[in-house]
Amino acid sequence: MAHTFEELVEQQRAADQAHATVQALRTKGDPPAYEAAWQAWRDLAQDVQDAVTVHAREQGAMRAGVELAVKKAVRHGE
Repeated sequence: MAHTFEELVEQQRAADQAHATVQALRTKGDPPAYEAAWQAWRDLAQDVQDAVTVHAREQGAMRAGVELAVKKAVRHGE
């Protein structure tokens, strides 16, 4: 499945939000909620990594460069 750069940015934002949820639940003393959040984050992060790999291949770009550009866009709102 082809992904646009904008879709990659949105996927990374979702993964980052899921990670924030995991961090917030870490000390709440609710292991089932933490485990569910951790699994959701892991799945979203894997989806982003897979999509970045496909996008880089399709664009003939270096994968690391695409990943860096996506993370920069998410952090700096580009």
